[in-house]
Amino acid sequence: MVYQEHIEVVAGKRSGKACIKNTRITVYDVLGWLATGMSPQEIVEDYPELTLENIKACLAYAAHREHHVVTVAA
Repeated sequence: MVYQEHIEVVAGKRSGKACIKNTRITVYDVLGWLATGMSPQEIVEDYPELTLENIKACLAYAAHREHHVVTVAA
């Protein structure tokens, strides 16, 4: 999954948060919907401008970000 094909960060768009390309839907929005129990299919039904590949790209983006977070030992 090359999430960069689906995700963009544009200054001034949703305060510079990562969004699905050609929408104003943020990765944060999608992850929040998944966290509340919505299935990817339900998200696509509610937001037809999204695809299942967009949802997978959000997960890949989040995994990439988490992998590059600096951790501090206690």
